[in-house]
Amino acid sequence: DSIVVAPSQTLTDNEYHMLRASAIKIIRALEIEGGCNIQYALNPTSNEYIVIEVNPRVSRSSALASKAAGYPIAKIAAKIAVGRK
Repeated sequence: DSIVVAPSQTLTDNEYHMLRASAIKIIRALEIEGGCNIQYALNPTSNEYIVIEVNPRVSRSSALASKAAGYPIAKIAAKIAVGRK
């Protein structure tokens, strides 16, 4: 099992933006619309990372992320799922 801590406690600003840019590239390349969860493994010494998995759906952890960010993830994902933007 896993846990989610939001906001991130151990990523530097540079690491955060590097992984965010990577996630956006992956989402665009796969043409994903709606919720998506991408898991990474990051070596903080070298800044090398690998993608562990990509899940094109809203995950259970999105409820916590939504509350932490103050952004209605599930509501927006539902609108996108029915074709509204």
